[in-house]
Amino acid sequence: MKLYIVEGNTQKLDGGAMFGNAPKALWSRWVEADTLNRIDLACRCLLVQMHDGRKILLEAGVGSFFSPAMQQRFGVTESSHCLLNNLATLGFDHGDIDDVILSHAHFDHVGGLFSSYVEGEEPCLLFPNARIWLGEKQWIHAQNPHSRDKASYIAPLISALKKSSRLHLLGDDGRVLSDVDKPLPAAFSFHFSDGHTPGLMLTEIATGQGPLVFVSDMIPGQHWVHLPICMGYDRCPELLIDEKKALLGRLLGCDGRLFFTHDAKMPCGMLQKDSRDRFYVKRDDALFSN
Repeated sequence: MKLYIVEGNTQKLDGGAMFGNAPKALWSRWVEADTLNRIDLACRCLLVQMHDGRKILLEAGVGSFFSPAMQQRFGVTESSHCLLNNLATLGFDHGDIDDVILSHAHFDHVGGLFSSYVEGEEPCLLFPNARIWLGEKQWIHAQNPHSRDKASYIAPLISALKKSSRLHLLGDDGRVLSDVDKPLPAAFSFHFSDGHTPGLMLTEIATGQGPLVFVSDMIPGQHWVHLPICMGYDRCPELLIDEKKALLGRLLGCDGRLFFTHDAKMPCGMLQKDSRDRFYVKRDDALFSN
């Protein structure tokens, strides 16, 4: 297989929200905040091209579906659809993608599936030839979210996915719950986490050089590998810490790599432990074709 790092539109969000109960005196050593206390965040995707030519996209980023006012609110600075632009740079059109795997349905992970903002029009679903994969537990939650995280789900996007015949759900055991003409390759396996949002789906890829896990919002970037660091957006931080500990403990020592969707500087890191027995990652781009 060939693996490609594909950048989507970027965001700026409040650093305090991103680092939860960690004080700014700590997290400001790692990242720089602007005058509004916002930090830079990527919305990065992973494209996998299988040996038979099948193209599988993990995540879609925030995209450019927001109105100008909402773009400003969520710190999305680019008005063009960066994911489509960067796919084109690699020689691919969104119509070439065979599968899109979503970890969850928050707008900054599914927005790139939709067309760019046009005043007075609802965004339409792109990637016309792609099967869209999502965990069942997350899909149930996305259609009736709790008031605490309701703002993370954009109703027209959820509605468009619901109307689509291309949405396929996976159960907690990774089993496909609907008829599908072509299941995902055997190199892909799935793990589920409830700490950030119910039914967050982590994709693990057997690369032949160790497992690569798309950790999504369970571990949004390198600094969140440290077990106590969580986001204010996480529904159940203590559960999330336990889930991180179990995942990282399993990956340590087997050349496990983590792919980060939100880290502004590090797309992928090899998992390590320091002399104080704390997890950290060392940047490693060796798997990627670009």
